[in-house]
Amino acid sequence: MVSRRIIVGGGAAGFFAAIACAESLPGAEVLIFEKSPQFLAKVRISGGGRCNVTHACEDPLELSRHYPRGSQALIGPFRRFGPADTISWFERRGVLLKTEADGRIFPRSDSSQSVVDCLMTAAREHGVRLVANRGVTKASRNASGGFRVTLANGEELESGRLLLALGGCRTPAAGGLAALLGHTLVPPVPSLFTFQVAQPALNQLAGIAVEDAEVSVAEARLKGRGPLLLTHTGLSGPAILRLSAWGARALHELDYTFGLRVNWLPQFSSDALAAEIQAMQAGQPARLVSATPLKPLPARLWNHLVGAAGLAEGTRWAEASRTARHRLVQQLVQTVLPVTGKSLNKEEFVTCGGVRLNEVDFKTMESRITPGLHFAGELLDIDGLTGGFNFQAAWTTGWIAGQALAKVGG
Repeated sequence: MVSRRIIVGGGAAGFFAAIACAESLPGAEVLIFEKSPQFLAKVRISGGGRCNVTHACEDPLELSRHYPRGSQALIGPFRRFGPADTISWFERRGVLLKTEADGRIFPRSDSSQSVVDCLMTAAREHGVRLVANRGVTKASRNASGGFRVTLANGEELESGRLLLALGGCRTPAAGGLAALLGHTLVPPVPSLFTFQVAQPALNQLAGIAVEDAEVSVAEARLKGRGPLLLTHTGLSGPAILRLSAWGARALHELDYTFGLRVNWLPQFSSDALAAEIQAMQAGQPARLVSATPLKPLPARLWNHLVGAAGLAEGTRWAEASRTARHRLVQQLVQTVLPVTGKSLNKEEFVTCGGVRLNEVDFKTMESRITPGLHFAGELLDIDGLTGGFNFQAAWTTGWIAGQALAKVGG
């Protein structure tokens, strides 16, 4: 009798699991059911269409620190299949990769299509059946200990083992199959998003980047530091995305309405900054304050901050009072911006929430509640920072789940 393995979800984790299973269990019928018309949709759009495959971090413990949810659970799996394994897997199949200065790893082609083509080819070469436009609406145990699934068209199939790799659990309903099979879900909320700030004067500075800024939300006890990008709707960049990931639940509880404090020059203490400002005044008293930016701040941003500190546009350094200098220092170290909402990071969507991790054995990605049921990818309550970490979690959990799916007896 031919063994059958059903995988629900045609994304990165589902494909990786299907290929690993088909490689390890030759002759098995391995099927991927995807409810949408397109497989690997998120892979196609990720990284601006370039696909940030993984991150150059070899140490499993250090790698795990880039996951606001799931860090402890992933340490063991990363020892079994980490970034080096991912790189080797793709390069053996003809996808040459490159590491950028910040550690992100992309295809040398700079096209996500290289990754998509590789996964599609590997799946077909190993006989994986790809079924698009066919979601799975129900799942239950059958009399033999396996699973019966009902497809959107009413067709029923049985499988010895079942993998759920449905991607981010954007709503509780998205985890419905897991719930039908006995699992509980951590309520989903967005992660990795940008902040909306409705201040026309600031929004006009869209495109300006600050290489090193400190951002904090006092109400949520959050603080982060890194590159910051001004956009036409507010703030983005690694500092904001990291803050949104670590504070996903806290910011959700605030309904994405809070005061964001920005220290534009965290490399200076307040006293050191005051001394720099005083030295600028002493050294160039006739110059306009707005026309003498303090490095490394961009000139246009400096001009905006000078105005926000209450210094008139034509103020010269000689005319800047001690009080005015103090206001400028305070503006530089703790600008308070009213955040009024969030925006998704481009077309990408990462969620915090999903299947509870204590209900899954991370040695096999098998359910501790329903034997023979496996999970991989973002359906689990796992999410990583931007930089290739979410894909690495997908490859890792998919590979481990695929190996376990191939276990004889189902």
